[in-house]
Amino acid sequence: MADMTTADAATDGCCAPEQQAACCEPSAKADCCEHAEGCGCDAGATSTQAKDVREQVKERYAAAARAVAERENPGSSCCGPAVATTDASEQQVFGGALYESDEAADAPDSAVQASLGCGVPTAVADLKAGETVLDLGSGAGADVLISARRVGPTGRAIGLDMTDEMLELARANGAKAGAENVALHKGYIEEIPLPDASVDVVISNCVLNLSGDKPKVMREAARVLRPGGRFAISDVIADEDMDDATRADMQKWTGCIAGALTRAEFEAALTGAGLVDIEIHESHRVHDQAASAIIRARKPSGARA
Repeated sequence: MADMTTADAATDGCCAPEQQAACCEPSAKADCCEHAEGCGCDAGATSTQAKDVREQVKERYAAAARAVAERENPGSSCCGPAVATTDASEQQVFGGALYESDEAADAPDSAVQASLGCGVPTAVADLKAGETVLDLGSGAGADVLISARRVGPTGRAIGLDMTDEMLELARANGAKAGAENVALHKGYIEEIPLPDASVDVVISNCVLNLSGDKPKVMREAARVLRPGGRFAISDVIADEDMDDATRADMQKWTGCIAGALTRAEFEAALTGAGLVDIEIHESHRVHDQAASAIIRARKPSGARA
């Protein structure tokens, strides 16, 4: 297993590509870059906000990883979970309890129980022997290791995470599983450190809603997919009437709720990324204003590689 770091994006025109993506709708890009100063759409402020979200998410999930490590190696401290896995009525809506026994059997129990996801994307990704799978925000490695078993020795499972502590857990879990067809990379899901058209399937488990630039994540996923490749994730979708206070609550954002897109917003972002055959199926409620859902789409077979 190897780490990979990402280089800073080069600037292009009036501002960096990620700022162009954040500051304007695709149809407004040309007008955006005609401005002499900045991008004309508060790109700098938007970019700063996205970075603030990223840092808060990283801090919280690093704490979650440390809590898992301390449970397995007690003695250093006593901590509660950094990320809640139950709803207001104490029902389990996130985490390893969502995996059926046959699904969990493909990864060490330590990886499954450390999961902070809202579903089981590998159950609906229709993985086949020999495929290359990319897990965005791979955490402690449960879905990567399940994928590795499903695609077999001729396939490959790649995990991408920005948190050193989670990557350390995933490496330990990979060693327990004896996985030889797994690669773990350090990086951001908004800047996937892989070549164009290099994977067959992109999966993710309750991670896209943590990004400060979700449309960019979907464009990146489409970029690395091969023509005909599949996008199959579990994520949280917000009700259309989610109140502003919930959306603005950063604590809930880093806990998988306030950063969620609505169904319509998800469909628009996936379509904007060039993906087709979009399916969104709600699986269970995680909040009185949000639900977990399975979200699937496909890169057109005739798309440029």
